[in-house]
Amino acid sequence: MITNPLIYLFTLAFIATVFYLLESKSGLKIFKLIPAIVFVYAGSMIVSSLGLFELNAEINAIYKLTKTNLLPAMLFLMLLQIDLRHFFKLGKSLLIAYVLAVFSIAFAFVVVAFSFNFTQDMSAAFGALAGSWMGGTANMIAVGSALNVGEEAFAYALVVDSVNYTLWVMLLLFLVPFASYFNKFTSSSENLAYLGEIGCACSMGTKRYWLLILLSLLVSFVAQYLSTLFTFLNATTTVVLLATIFGILGSFTKMREMNGSSEVATSMLYIIIALIGSKAVIENFSGLGVYVLAGFSILSIHALIMVIGAKIFKLDLFSVAVASLANIGGVASAPILAATYNKSLVSVGVLMAIMGYLIGTFGGLLVGNILMSISN
Repeated sequence: MITNPLIYLFTLAFIATVFYLLESKSGLKIFKLIPAIVFVYAGSMIVSSLGLFELNAEINAIYKLTKTNLLPAMLFLMLLQIDLRHFFKLGKSLLIAYVLAVFSIAFAFVVVAFSFNFTQDMSAAFGALAGSWMGGTANMIAVGSALNVGEEAFAYALVVDSVNYTLWVMLLLFLVPFASYFNKFTSSSENLAYLGEIGCACSMGTKRYWLLILLSLLVSFVAQYLSTLFTFLNATTTVVLLATIFGILGSFTKMREMNGSSEVATSMLYIIIALIGSKAVIENFSGLGVYVLAGFSILSIHALIMVIGAKIFKLDLFSVAVASLANIGGVASAPILAATYNKSLVSVGVLMAIMGYLIGTFGGLLVGNILMSISN
């Protein structure tokens, strides 16, 4: 049994590294369906459930210290990639489709919460899921931490995120050959040629990882210090919002040009996921079915609203599908879907997905608090 906090951290880092390397180097097809981050969570959860970690006072202390400091640092680095100038050059149809996707997802969560009579734990978990489906896993962790989601409920939400997302990606890819029929139905005047000229929020230059780590931890310290001076809802929410604001402000400076922020942020994300998984010792999965069904219900309502909106605003299938997947799938899948229509449109998927890093935290917190007020 591991009782030393440093060995505890090393073990979690080892688990995260193994699955990252398997995903990036092995070429195993399973990672196209289930992202490595899910295996990282499951791996650390299984190790913990087997009793490898004692979870004594020292390990609990380093868990809290590591998570508390890495969470705002990760959010700050994720948001440095945003380029609002390029985003607003996407064109009317794509912007309408993106806004429609965000609001339809939020609306679907509220409707399903009413229909399923969510408990407080389910409301908090689905608030975290809303953060993921409007942004990404980083937003899910931020919102989940702010809403104090329990380990078991978070595990259920992560499973729903993975299962429903996988089927959603498959459906949207399946619909690509039918784009002309959809566009005829919505009477859209598809004109995407000019979009290939749009740049993305990518950056070039030397990778200064050490500087990014130092800078992000400094932001983390400042955000935590400021949260002791004033608080919005609770301390964690305040830290999350401050880190988000600092990241947005940083994206308007030359810090956005420091290539490598995404890689460092992803490394932090994997460690945080492994940390959370190490606290999740689930005895059974009897309640998982309700979570999965609720997740499918949310996607169904979202799809219906997107189709109706496409008909009203005469949107083409590309705009609707990429906007949807940019929210639900994020930067890992939206560019792939965009490329199936035209390889020159990859940057459109990237831009939309990266915007989710900004929208996801605010949207998830808003939806989560609404769901929790409903359950009350």
